[in-house]
Parts: sequence; structure tokens; C-alpha cells
Amino acid sequence: MQIEPIHFIPPEPKTPFNPQEAAEDCAARAGVYHLLAGVFAEESSREFLAALRQPESMAALAEAGLRFDADFTDTPLEQLVDDTACEYASLFASPGGAAPVESVRRTGRMQQEPFYEVKADYQRLGFALQHGRFSTVEDHLGAELEFVAALLDRAAAAAEASNEKAFRRMDREIKRFWTMHLGRWARGYGQVVARATDHSFYREMAKFLHAFGEDEVLRMKLKVDDADGRPPEQPKQETDELDKADSGSCCGGAATPPPMLEDPASELPKFLL
Repeated sequence: MQIEPIHFIPPEPKTPFNPQEAAEDCAARAGVYHLLAGVFAEESSREFLAALRQPESMAALAEAGLRFDADFTDTPLEQLVDDTACEYASLFASPGGAAPVESVRRTGRMQQEPFYEVKADYQRLGFALQHGRFSTVEDHLGAELEFVAALLDRAAAAAEASNEKAFRRMDREIKRFWTMHLGRWARGYGQVVARATDHSFYREMAKFLHAFGEDEVLRMKLKVDDADGRPPEQPKQETDELDKADSGSCCGGAATPPPMLEDPASELPKFLL
């Protein structure tokens, strides 16, 4: 019997640690996560929309590939607040909508396995969900995006302190969270929302969520399949439970409060300030 030689594949060399570049990269990425969390966590406030429509903000968004229609760029601000609030309620908080919650998107029900896994991750790393006027859940898209933003903020701080060990640990945590959670649904969910919405604000932000997610997966060299992308689907019982938690405002629906973690983000998107 002939024994074939064993060929060992050497591991890829670790990227050299450049503290300044690492800190700048983490801060820039965190800004995008904060922005997307602000979009999907709640109905957009007047201040948030006004900041986005500033010339420098619009230029940054255009550079990222976002192309808003006149319903966002030309509508009077007060009307835009009402229009986007109604669209948010219709898309995310109404029966038959696409609830931005991992358990719902992956299993069809609230507070399933992803909920408990995400909650454990928050606790393990020293975070806790802060509830505002309305209750929300740990596996809400806004909370998951804010969590990664907070880890990137920690990684940036570690890089600024030239603490490579702490930086590498945060980098591993971010990759793990994407592999176990965001990578399994956020990109496809962005496509679902982009197809479902009637307003260019949510269409472009949903497309941005999808594209940014694809970039992050490539950047981190992850292999994770996204099972979302199906039509919005939510059992009525679960929809009723979500509506009770979020009862309240425009068009018969309501916004979930921003699911802020203990490392609070600014009210406005950081990369636009």
C-alpha cells in the first residue's frame, strides 16, 4: 500500500498590528454601525433626519452609494418626520410586516434560541440592554448593531493604547458575533426591506445594510450563509405580542425605542458629525 505524503497548509500570516490604522478603521466602521442602528431601532427623530439632510452628510451618504428620491431630499422636515414614522410602523411594527428581530426572522417566533444566545453574549462582555419608554428585545437589529459598534469602540480604544492583545480579542468577538448572528440574517433582511418599502429613505438604508454586511463578511473573511430574504412573515400571535410591547403612535403602529447598550452612542450618527 502506497502512503500519500501529507501536505501541510501553513496558516495565513497574521496582519501586522498598526495601532493608528487599526484605531481609525474601527472608529470608521463603528460610525456606520451606529448610523444603521439609529435607522432600524426606532422611528427617526426630527434631529436625526435633519442631521442626515445636511450637505456634508448627504455627500458622505452619496459617496457610500445611497441615492435618495425627492420624498427624502425635498419633503419639508416636519412632513418627512411623519412620513418616515408611518413607514416605520408599516414596515416593522404592524401585522404582516418584517419585524427587525433575529428570532422572528430566523424562526418565525419571538424570543427563541437567538434571543438567549445574544443576551448571554451581552452579559459575558459586560453589556445590558437599556429599555426606554417601550420594551424591546436583545436580538433586535438595532441592539445587535449597537453591540458590534460598542465592541469596535473598545477595539479602537485598545489600538490607541497599543494593546494588541485586547484589540485582537475584540476582533475575535466581532467575528464570532457575525458568524453566529448578524451574518445569518442581516444581509438578507436588508434585501427584504428594500423590496417592501415605499419610501426611498428605508429603501436606500436597507440596501446599505445589505451592502455593508457583505463588505464586513468579506473584510473579516467569514463563511456564513444568510437564510433571510424570504417575504415578510410573522405569526399573528407573535405580532400581537410585539404590538402590545410597542403600542402607541402613528398610523396604528409604533416605534421600538432605541435599544441602547451601556456604552451609549450619540443620538446622531457618529461618522456624520
